[in-house]
Amino acid sequence: MKVLLIQVQGLLSTLGILDIVDILLVAYFLYTLYQMLINTRAATLVKGLLILLVIMMTSRWMNLHVISWLMEKSMTVILVALPVVFQPELRRALEQIGRGKWFHKGGSSELDEAEFDSLLRAVSGATTAMSRRKVGALMVFERNTGLEECIETGIAIDGLLSEGLLLNIFEKDTPLHDGAVIIRGKRIVAASCLLPLTENRNLSQELGTRHRAGIGVSEQSDAVVIIVSEETGTVSIARNGELMRYLHADDVREILRSALFEQGKNVKETFVEKIKTMRGEKK
Repeated sequence: MKVLLIQVQGLLSTLGILDIVDILLVAYFLYTLYQMLINTRAATLVKGLLILLVIMMTSRWMNLHVISWLMEKSMTVILVALPVVFQPELRRALEQIGRGKWFHKGGSSELDEAEFDSLLRAVSGATTAMSRRKVGALMVFERNTGLEECIETGIAIDGLLSEGLLLNIFEKDTPLHDGAVIIRGKRIVAASCLLPLTENRNLSQELGTRHRAGIGVSEQSDAVVIIVSEETGTVSIARNGELMRYLHADDVREILRSALFEQGKNVKETFVEKIKTMRGEKK
């Protein structure tokens, strides 16, 4: 025990300011990596890799040469296959890095408060009307990550956002009813756009293509998506791959204000914290 303490003291005596900064940066990187992996398919894959690593180390310790040899060869193959297996997660991680605050390009936060209040009234009014009549809708609010790939699949609109325009676009049996509208600032850029579907297999079977498309685009970008169910009239919001269901008009306004407008003012509350606070107040 005394020898161990001496070794620890000797190690601490050699630490400098740069070493401490180095350790803190590595710790922050690992924590950020953990935050990215948690609640994703990658978390299960990492657990599987850790189990294989434990088996390999145990086989070496017990001198199980055949198992140890097999595990070493398997790990070599796995390391080569990792970029393929983790491709969606790696892409999402790089996109999250790229959409950091240093790369912020504006979006809805460029609107002044009066313009944003007008946008909120139009969106919440249209959402309430469509929910009451069970009209399916998919509204994507572009933020820092560009959605040009999705915009190119739809029909260009470039119209000033209003409640009437949204209702006309999503009216049943109209040419633009199917697909999503992409909203940039206070303008509807395009309608009838195709969105990528989520690969999350843990979603409820109740969720149809419209919800899966909304979650999918929120996984691949920082967009906020409002979804109105055509079957039940339920209003949901997707962001960062998470879906909040059974929302009311006040919820929609509050979430959009927090995510789109106040985000530009460095509000510290996260999306999940905001939802929890709202739900806690209503109970």
